[in-house]
Amino acid sequence: MTPRSATQSRILWLIAAFKLFKGLALLALGVATLKLLHKDVIYEVERWADLFRVDPGNFYVHKALARLSILDDRKLEELSVGTFFYSALLLTEGTGLFLQKRWAEYFTIIVTSSFIPLEIYEIVKRATAGKVILLLINLAVVAYLVVEVRQNPEIE
Repeated sequence: MTPRSATQSRILWLIAAFKLFKGLALLALGVATLKLLHKDVIYEVERWADLFRVDPGNFYVHKALARLSILDDRKLEELSVGTFFYSALLLTEGTGLFLQKRWAEYFTIIVTSSFIPLEIYEIVKRATAGKVILLLINLAVVAYLVVEVRQNPEIE
C-alpha cells in the first residue's frame, strides 16, 4: 500500500472541505425550510432581509420574494426532503474524503458526475457566473479523483 503524498492529501482535504461546506449549507437550508412551514413565507423572508440589513429595494430580494411567493407547505416539505437528501450525500462524500477512504473517492466520482448533466442543463437554460464556476469546480474534482484512482489503485 503506497501512502499518499502531502500534496495529494491536501487536495483531498480541500475537496472534502468543499463538500462538507456545501453539505452543511444545505443542511442549514433544509432546517430553515422546515421552519417556514405553516408560516407566511414572504413575511419571514422580509424579516430575514431586515435582520441581515439587506436593502429592501434590492433587486435580488424582490426576485427571491417572487419565487418564494409560490411556495406552500407541501412544496416546502418536498424542498426540505430534497435538500436533506443532497446534504446527506455531500456530508458522506466530505467525511469519507476527509478520512482519505478510497470508497469515498469512487462515491464522489459517481455522485458528482451524476449531477453534471443537470448543471449543464441549468447553464444552458440560464447561464450565471456562479453556475459556471460550480460546474468547473465539479469537473475538476471528478477529473482529479479519476486520475487519482487510476494512478494509485492500491491506496486504501
